[in-house]
Amino acid sequence: MNRYSKVIGTGGYLPETIRTNEDISRHVDTSDSWIYERTGIKSRRIAGADETASSMAEIAAIQAIEMAGIEAGEIDLIIVATGTPDRVYPSTACLLQERLGIQNCVSFDIQAACSGAIFALSIADKFIKTGAADKVLVVGSEICSRLVDWTDRGTCILFGDGAGAVLLDSADEVGILSTHIHSDGEFEDLLYCPNPQAATEANKDEAGFINMRGNEVFKIAVNTLGRIVDETLAANDMEKTDIDWLVPHQANTRIIAATARKLRMSMEHVILTLENQGNTSSASVLLAFNEGVRDGRIQRGQVVLLEAFGAGFTWGSALIKY
Repeated sequence: MNRYSKVIGTGGYLPETIRTNEDISRHVDTSDSWIYERTGIKSRRIAGADETASSMAEIAAIQAIEMAGIEAGEIDLIIVATGTPDRVYPSTACLLQERLGIQNCVSFDIQAACSGAIFALSIADKFIKTGAADKVLVVGSEICSRLVDWTDRGTCILFGDGAGAVLLDSADEVGILSTHIHSDGEFEDLLYCPNPQAATEANKDEAGFINMRGNEVFKIAVNTLGRIVDETLAANDMEKTDIDWLVPHQANTRIIAATARKLRMSMEHVILTLENQGNTSSASVLLAFNEGVRDGRIQRGQVVLLEAFGAGFTWGSALIKY
């Protein structure tokens, strides 16, 4: 009998503090209209001083566990995608495991920037299909606001904080149809965040903030996401009309609209959270998926395409029959 991985629960968490475009415009030379026209963002959530990637992940994870109707102790594997871990080590996944009170479980982090959730889903799917795990918790949790230079207009307008989660279970009917992940380090300098504690003499004065060459990233992202759509459809012998929902990484409405056009899909079939969340990096796809499930737009039996593009460059997709 074939084994598949199926989504049985979703969750999400957004911090209480809201930072609007107007708030940002008081400190840098920008405006609400300038930001919104170029990105589609109106506001973003900012983590409190006492919040961490693991504390936010815990809230999202508990929601997913409760929706699934299982006990936390049934989880075999926890994968946390984050670029803002609580500590260098132990992993944020291990800290989440302790928060959830789980002992007999494997836990580890992955770092694939904004594509992290897709990479984590791909790993989780393979663990389940090979029989190495039955129930896998996948979480994307990010506090991007602590990596942003709030005097840099090019980046401070983009990012927000939050956590999203999905719980996967083994099943004899198909759930995740396929996953596709890619990396290319050639473009490492177009989007990166230095680690001052690991700096060499050559870059010891570089601050630990996000650096991005936006126009170049935009062009590559649009072309790359177009290719991943073609790859995903071809792998599943599907037509564009077979996709019910697009759940994209929430980086820029123009990039999202270009992907929707590639699918010949109206924006009414795209889950958009960008306007009031900003770019939450590895959390964004899972937050959007959770919103679509919980508000009833995404229904059981529908086919959902999740896709993302991030620093590395990394990119990927997950095609799910929910």
